[in-house]
Amino acid sequence: MSSYTDTIRRYATDSRYTGTLDRADGTGEVGLGPEEAGRRLAVRFALRIDAGQVTQVRFQVFGCGFTIAACAAAAELAEGKDLEAAAAIAPAAVAAVLNGLPTERDYCAELAVAALQAALASARSEDHAVAVVAHDPAAVEHGPRVTAADPVYRRLLASPAPRAVAAEDRHLFACLLTVAAAEPWSLAAALGLDEWELAALLQRYFPGVAPATLESGERGKRPPLVNAGVLAVLHSHLPAGGDDPAPRWLAAILAARAAHPGHLWVAMGLFARPELSAAIRRHLPALTAANSRGMRWKRFLFRQVCDLKGGVMCKAPDCGLCSDYSLCFAPEES
Repeated sequence: MSSYTDTIRRYATDSRYTGTLDRADGTGEVGLGPEEAGRRLAVRFALRIDAGQVTQVRFQVFGCGFTIAACAAAAELAEGKDLEAAAAIAPAAVAAVLNGLPTERDYCAELAVAALQAALASARSEDHAVAVVAHDPAAVEHGPRVTAADPVYRRLLASPAPRAVAAEDRHLFACLLTVAAAEPWSLAAALGLDEWELAALLQRYFPGVAPATLESGERGKRPPLVNAGVLAVLHSHLPAGGDDPAPRWLAAILAARAAHPGHLWVAMGLFARPELSAAIRRHLPALTAANSRGMRWKRFLFRQVCDLKGGVMCKAPDCGLCSDYSLCFAPEES
């Protein structure tokens, strides 16, 4: 978490409110309904209520460090408050506790508050049933962001095709460059690469295409922060030896694009989910072997980080026993 602020790092590693509550008085979930399976970061809040006050808060989260920090901040704000005051907690208050969130991470506070409010609604209900809510569907993209008709994609594939380069890799990196070209930061930063690495990638797959010809508009903003733990996991699965730079490029790109909300394959500009697994099989076979059960890649990567650092993402010690199984192991075609 070296790229997080000290405040966000402190809350993201704060375990005071993590875990479950037996016979909770109120439980709220965001993004765990059948229609949302695999489409949202999963957040769950459980509350203990006594004499109209929130006396105990616990949360579980399957998301990035910003989401974990936002949940911890929301729990801190809610514990000890009466139901009315807890219901008044807004995403802005959560962000304020964290001394601000990056603009592209505002949705993390929204997720935390939505789950907290759902738990409060559950506590107010007669049967205290689990309240499941869907987050704003505009917050995360689900469909492909790049198509074969995109001008940047077409320009890249119109360049000479080197004999030793596979068509699948030309498509992969054309998608990545196309989605990055549409964002308000530099191509290299959007892909987690140094400028010289970007130039080498273009020369290898799309000779004659210069980075400047793909960029348009203002490029002064900074992309989402890369999770250093995710990058470390990817680097630990790089092929041993060999001079091919593609696996290292892909590892850096995966880490950079995993910092975006929503599906990883969408953030990478791919046409369909199976293309992501195919790219990883080609360039990072050890990572494919490690994910032997076929967990969705973004969840798998963050699960590895949490396993290494003792974080909290899963509510069951064994995937086969977990009610969220469909979130992590949905079919590739979905």
